[in-house]
Amino acid sequence: MPSKTFTSSALLSSTLLLSAHASAEFLKDSTANLELRNFYFNRDFRHSNAAQSKADEWAQGFLIRYESGFTDGTVGFGMDALGLLGVKLDSSPDRRGTGLLKSDRGTGPAEDEFGELGLTAKIRVSQSFFKVGTQQPKLPVVVANDTRLLPQTFRGAWLTSAELTKTKLELGRFDRVNQRNSSDNEEMTAFNGGARNISLGSTKITDRFNFAGATYQWSPALSNSYHYGELEGIYKQHYLALTHLLPITEGESLKSDIRLARSTADGGSNIDNTAFGAMFTYKLRAHAFALGYQRMSGDTGFANINGTDPYLVNLVQINDFGNEDERSWQARYDFDFAGRGIPGLTFMTRYISGDGIELGSGKPDGKEWERDTDLGYVIQSGPLKNVGIKWRNATARSSNFGSDIDENRLIVTYTLQLW
Repeated sequence: MPSKTFTSSALLSSTLLLSAHASAEFLKDSTANLELRNFYFNRDFRHSNAAQSKADEWAQGFLIRYESGFTDGTVGFGMDALGLLGVKLDSSPDRRGTGLLKSDRGTGPAEDEFGELGLTAKIRVSQSFFKVGTQQPKLPVVVANDTRLLPQTFRGAWLTSAELTKTKLELGRFDRVNQRNSSDNEEMTAFNGGARNISLGSTKITDRFNFAGATYQWSPALSNSYHYGELEGIYKQHYLALTHLLPITEGESLKSDIRLARSTADGGSNIDNTAFGAMFTYKLRAHAFALGYQRMSGDTGFANINGTDPYLVNLVQINDFGNEDERSWQARYDFDFAGRGIPGLTFMTRYISGDGIELGSGKPDGKEWERDTDLGYVIQSGPLKNVGIKWRNATARSSNFGSDIDENRLIVTYTLQLW
């Protein structure tokens, strides 16, 4: 596993190699862009009689992404960079905690600004790529969270290979995580919110998350994958997924997304969970109708690294419905107004209901529901072309556990291609 020293050495070595083997392709194939995110977040807890009645903050984010090409030769070298900066526009100690901004020691007032610079050295051999440094994984066993001002990142080594026909192989290890409202690379632990009912053993945090996986593309419409993830000393997870897109007629299709995960204890934790999820989406031109079902079974809820997005079909704006023994249903509707002559305008609404949640001996099963609505528009022309505006509204309620929440997010984005 790359330690901090190893990672730094690898980055330095790759930088020297780049200087020695610089080529036109390294520069010609490079890209860079600047993404601006203006994010207002309001979460109201007043229905729960909480000590803090709401979380309410406003911030501006700057994200610079640079990806180089590769040097000439059988072995190509490259370097990527990610620069992140978050700036406070409005906050106060009695309204903190939205996840947008970094706080002093995690409990104090929001800092005026925070950020990080992530570097990634990369090597290409044929159709295989090896990267060391800052990573933003989107794998079934680890999905970096990008739902606030700045994205969550990981540090480690990651090998991907497409040498085999229709097959993608992946192998790697992460040793640190940088949360979405942090500038610090930290060790990892398991998420234990809601009613996960997870108990950790002697290993509370770890510096090793090992993963491997394979994805096979049977046809352009059908693929399936297997991934393994191990948060060393806390849990092991096996994840199977299958997706299929069935064209019916022009502008009409049915998409199937089926997932099965088995999580077991490693070390002294009590993690024991089987998660099944299925989502079926029927699309008819501008309309999309979806139905989802998710079931948790075992002695705990779903296992994932703290701060990450769990790869669950009922992961929505506030909740993921991954509590112990929870059964949940989702109904969703999307509409693209391009079909009505307003390109760039989109609408989504969904409702999720969960029950059967294990809350402990002598307590009735828990229930919860959530209703979400998204309305977004991307300006199509003029001086503000490609500016995106999105309003996200959510209401979440639980019968006998958790907080009742009303939430609004207003997000304005713009991406400028630098070269």
